[in-house]
Amino acid sequence: MPTPIAELGEFALIDRLTNQHHTTQSSTLKGVGDDAAVLCAPEGQVQVVTTDLLLEGVHFDLTYVPLKHLGYKAVMVNLSDVFAMNAKPAQITVSIGISSKFSIEQLDELYEGIYLAASRFGVDVVGGDTSASLNGLVISITALGYAPKEAVVYRSGAKPTDLICVSGNLGAAYMGLMLLEREKRVFETDPTPYFTPDFDGREYLIERQLKPEARGDVISTLLSHGIQPTAMLDISDGLSSELLHLAQASQVGIRLYEERIPIDHETFAAAEDLHLSPIAVALNGGEDYELLFTIPLSYADQIRAIPGVHIIGHTTEADEGCHLITADGSLAPIEAQGWNAQQKLQEISQNNTSHQQ
Repeated sequence: MPTPIAELGEFALIDRLTNQHHTTQSSTLKGVGDDAAVLCAPEGQVQVVTTDLLLEGVHFDLTYVPLKHLGYKAVMVNLSDVFAMNAKPAQITVSIGISSKFSIEQLDELYEGIYLAASRFGVDVVGGDTSASLNGLVISITALGYAPKEAVVYRSGAKPTDLICVSGNLGAAYMGLMLLEREKRVFETDPTPYFTPDFDGREYLIERQLKPEARGDVISTLLSHGIQPTAMLDISDGLSSELLHLAQASQVGIRLYEERIPIDHETFAAAEDLHLSPIAVALNGGEDYELLFTIPLSYADQIRAIPGVHIIGHTTEADEGCHLITADGSLAPIEAQGWNAQQKLQEISQNNTSHQQ
């Protein structure tokens, strides 16, 4: 029988959710248990801080997102931002807003995912907050990391003639979302308790959407090869959007080669099944949490020797603009068409209006 949250009360709930975690970072002087955490940046290093807010119905749908996966993903998307600064994550805080529809056991499941993700990189959970919510589940995570000042990489450091690189492959998370949404619609048409979603042969895409991995391994590999990017971002809103962010911040132009964009065979096949362009999916899908970075041309041979990292283009002078060079050699302007929270809210509002009519 599910246990209502009201049975515990706020302080007992906080104790239940935090007493299973023990800090391991030397920079954590005091974690949970006081009015504030006490942290100390390692000598000679600076601190980087990032925060992400996830709202039920806007950023995630609990119809098909398991709570353990949600907790894991909420942490990973923040750690990805820390890695994108070429820093090492060390601590997170977790704040949640919870409606009365959730039970204690469900929160245990959510936090199981949070702690699993934190443990992947030895990150300490050092604080946060809980509050009642009238509109579902809200998760806000702040991640803190450290790096030598000279090692921090900004999106503004690219120079003309730098190589543009990306880790992994692109578009898989978006196709996973499309498959989840498709099966949700099928279920809503016939909500039988025996419903089994059809993901046969597409498990990789579902995992990329529900359980993304921050690419700390790429940061470690670049360091071991003596390569420091000149600019870097993680791909949360889609490759096209992130390239334009990089171009604007660095005041450079972009030449992106269509045939070099890495697309997994499952992504390609699923996109064609749903009558979508695989290239458009890779450019605009988002939520891949791969790393996009630039390096000087002199590192070309070294970067080619790293498995899973791809050279997809190069930077130019800013007045040359940002273009995709298509398979037939023509130039197409790169346009930002990635995921947009405001657009999502408008779609929700339109759907609610249509249901009321």
